[in-house]
Parts: sequence; structure tokens; C-alpha cells
Amino acid sequence: MYEGVVQDLIDELGRLPGIGPKSAQRIAFHLLATDPADLARLQDVLGRVREGVRFCDTCGNVSENERCRICSDLRRDSSLLCVVEEPKDVLAVERTREYRGRYHVLGGALDPLSGVGPDQLRIRELLARIGAEEVSEVIIATDPNTEGEATATYLVRMLRDFPGLTVTRLASGLPMGGDLEFADELTLGRALSGRRAL
Repeated sequence: MYEGVVQDLIDELGRLPGIGPKSAQRIAFHLLATDPADLARLQDVLGRVREGVRFCDTCGNVSENERCRICSDLRRDSSLLCVVEEPKDVLAVERTREYRGRYHVLGGALDPLSGVGPDQLRIRELLARIGAEEVSEVIIATDPNTEGEATATYLVRMLRDFPGLTVTRLASGLPMGGDLEFADELTLGRALSGRRAL
């Protein structure tokens, strides 16, 4: 263990997702060796992220305004709604250039062991959107893992009572246990275009 603020920095960096103790230590010592001007820019950006970034009032995507650029784009097909777990999944689907509809970000996936139930997700907002907007198809694009599959099953049950609504799921081809974020554009594009009705 290191002394004082260096160990505090390593501990805080280690709390970030995907950063283990060795990576946290490497990042900490990189920051210690960084030019003060670069470090000041990093501090400034971190401060602005907390103050300047919000979530879209409509879909829940990351935005600087009340509505994100996708919800504000009138050229998008408002009859298609792609439901994803996190804002990073919106970017993954957008990279495919196969989808021209709108999104709904749940803010996670059902995970009872971690205390995440339907009330912790933006499911109520999804149901209200479908009821208020002229949505004809909901594409469930949750991750192909246990939590994502449980969330998809729950959503299918919640959406089956909407008359005339088609509910689809991304086609197989995505590796089970993976994240949409890490799928390559070609695979994700094929899964999107080959989606199956539920």
C-alpha cells in the first residue's frame, strides 16, 4: 500500500468498472507523471460532466439538452422504438447504420440479486410512451445475458396488451453473455435486420 493521497487515488480509480487494482495503480502513476496542464484539462472535463450532462427527457439517452439529438431529429421513424439497457447501447446500434427509428433507454436490466427490479428501470416511462406515441414496433435490444433475457421476457409480458404493437427481439448471432457495446457493427447490424417477432 502507498501512503496518503496516492493510495486514495488508486482506491478511487479501482472503483471504476473494468479497472482492477493493477490498472488503477498504472493510471494513478500515469496521472502523477502527467503535465499539469493536461491534468487541469482532465479536472475541468470531470467537473463539466457532472454539471453539464443530463439525460433526455424523452428517451433517457445522454444529452446536453432536454431532448437528445436523436429525439429531436424529425427524419427518424417515430413508429419504431428500440429498447436498450444503457446509453452506450444507443451508440452501438447507431454504429450499424441499419436503424433509423427512435430509442428508449431503460437505465439497466432486471437483476434481483443486485436489487434492481422493474421500479428501478424506466419501464413505466416506456409504457407511457407507447401509449402516447404512434409506435407500431418495439425492438427489444437488451444484452444477450441472463439479466438482459429476463428483462426482455418481462417487457414482452408488459407489451402484449397493446393492440397492433409488434414486439421483436434482436436475431441470434450475438454471443450469449456479451454486451451490445462490444459487438462489431456487422454482427449487430445483421441481428437488427434479422430480428424476430416475439
